[in-house]
Amino acid sequence: MEGFGASDAWTCQFAGLWPEAEKNKMADLLFSTQTDQEGNPQGIGLNFWRFAIGGGSAEQGQASGIKDEWRRQASFLALNKTYNEEAMPGQVWFMNAAKARGVKHFIGFVNSPHVNFTRNQKAFSSDGKCNLDFSKADAFTQDLAKTIQILKKKTGVELDYLSPINEPQWKWNEGNQEGCPYTNREISVLIKKLSATLNQEQLKTKIQIAESGQLNYLTNHPDTAKSKQIDYFFNPNSPGYLGNLKNLDRSISGHSYFTTSPEQKAIAIRNLVKDEVAKYDQLRFWMSEYCVLGDSLLKGEGRDLGMTTALFIAKLIHHDLTYANASSWQWWLAVSTGDYKDGLVYIDKSKTNGKVYDSKTLWALGNYSRFIPPGSVRVNMSVSNDQDFYISAYLKNNKLITVAVNNSEEAIHLELSGINQKQKSLSVYTTAEVSNLKRSVVNAEQLNLPPKSVTTIIANK
Repeated sequence: MEGFGASDAWTCQFAGLWPEAEKNKMADLLFSTQTDQEGNPQGIGLNFWRFAIGGGSAEQGQASGIKDEWRRQASFLALNKTYNEEAMPGQVWFMNAAKARGVKHFIGFVNSPHVNFTRNQKAFSSDGKCNLDFSKADAFTQDLAKTIQILKKKTGVELDYLSPINEPQWKWNEGNQEGCPYTNREISVLIKKLSATLNQEQLKTKIQIAESGQLNYLTNHPDTAKSKQIDYFFNPNSPGYLGNLKNLDRSISGHSYFTTSPEQKAIAIRNLVKDEVAKYDQLRFWMSEYCVLGDSLLKGEGRDLGMTTALFIAKLIHHDLTYANASSWQWWLAVSTGDYKDGLVYIDKSKTNGKVYDSKTLWALGNYSRFIPPGSVRVNMSVSNDQDFYISAYLKNNKLITVAVNNSEEAIHLELSGINQKQKSLSVYTTAEVSNLKRSVVNAEQLNLPPKSVTTIIANK
């Protein structure tokens, strides 16, 4: 396991300008590893933070064609081709806040090339085709290198990873947000140019690909120009092979959107991802973005601070980790203003101040993120009943961390055969309707999981 994260996209550009008390509350909920006097966590301890490198639509304003200004994204690069190192103060604040609270891994991700480098001078496509002007591709990669250098100057952090393309399968032609389509061939051309630029600038940042819009684009989706990405980028016999680039990270990422039901199909898709990744030496899979956009079981519309969405997400994390063998799991919007199931922390839609609301989804993710340390190894588990119940376990330094999702209406008595049943000091952290990672200490023989709950159990082997 490498860790868990979320992105600063959209909201943090303004939330990072709020008064100190409110924005520190947001940061504590997301990143803190502190506890209160009873040992209850004060935050979920994310250790990955995704920094959105914008395409310049914020400076364009209404002329960007993106109606909602909260979805326009800023860039250090100005439209006049100069650099303004103060252009993203809100996002930089959150990056510094994450670092101060112990976050170890930082990813810069790009939805669209800067408008200075696109075919239509917009941060979205006019025709559903790749919007990057490839005659300016080298300038685009140089801008990304410059962005890394500015962020290091502002925060002391040199990005661990740079993800230059995002959900390349979609047309991105509606102007609802920044985005850029790419074929696999176009991605390969761009990544080789980016690799050369990072080498030239002597940056340590690793390139991360491919942020597929759905998991089956990594394997067997019928759109052959944009799918089978694991094979296309990591098979040495492929025309788009990138695996020999020294600054390409040996991970491939995909998003769990639209592949969460029905159950057997969801599991099959994830098993195939695991099998395809396993074909290539030391290749890892990241689930690098998810929120509830829509599912046969749960709709994206309607903010939900309660357990319905939290349980749905906890189960999905279980499936992505156990069936797809994801080594990192990353949420979409860390902070949201919307009436939508896309946030961990919610705030009032104001650029200056307002209230901060935590969600059960935040705390359910925390059942994983707060307690499964980097370097943990997931261990095999089998369950002796067929209830609406999901369990996974992770081992590090002789400590066993178990996460159990009880989605049923009944309490479950849990017997873990992998631990000494006479242990009297199991640390248990429960997220349910009336608790947020609430700590208790129980005897292994008395381990009961409340209905509609997510529970983390920690035991020394």
